Amino acid sequence: MAAKMVDARGEVTIPDPPIAHLLFSTTRLAWLWAILRIYLGYTWLTSGWGKATNPAWVESGDALKGFWERAVTIPDTGRPVIAFDWYRSFIQFMLDNGWYTWFAKLVAYGEVLIGIALIAGAFVGIAAFFGGFMNWNFIMAGTASTNALLFVIAIILMLAWKVAGWYGVDRYLLPRVGTPWTWGGQKQNTGGSASATA
Repeated sequence: MAAKMVDARGEVTIPDPPIAHLLFSTTRLAWLWAILRIYLGYTWLTSGWGKATNPAWVESGDALKGFWERAVTIPDTGRPVIAFDWYRSFIQFMLDNGWYTWFAKLVAYGEVLIGIALIAGAFVGIAAFFGGFMNWNFIMAGTASTNALLFVIAIILMLAWKVAGWYGVDRYLLPRVGTPWTWGGQKQNTGGSASATA
């Protein structure tokens, strides 16, 4: 059994369980990932568009400043909104240095770009990572809302990165950049099919 896991170069390759192979390495369920991807992308696009067209976000940054001020404040209950002192100190540092003036633009336009990439199915794994990272930061800053659900969807799309954009731009884009099916437009010599549907 172990001998079968060693390829011609002597590298150990651990095969995926059948369910993981079905979910993340074949295009049979690409339609499911497309639904989740477009839902997540639409959520990011509408949220980002609302910020990108709001002067309090893209001109003054006052909207983000207010959010950060509420996040670092310790209410009368004595229980802070941000549970971790190091993260509260980080937000306070950015607040004290006026970073909200440029960081608000980064958030607004970042959300729009993540939404467009996910809807188009372009570099889905990367877009899902940055979206999930933003969700994590919102949760760390004390905002529950829909962030936990969106974070879970982002993780699923990161796992399915090879096929999540099959019904999208990634079907053509990933082979051009050399992953996962071909290298720079040339078929890999693996002794088998280079197809993603294997």
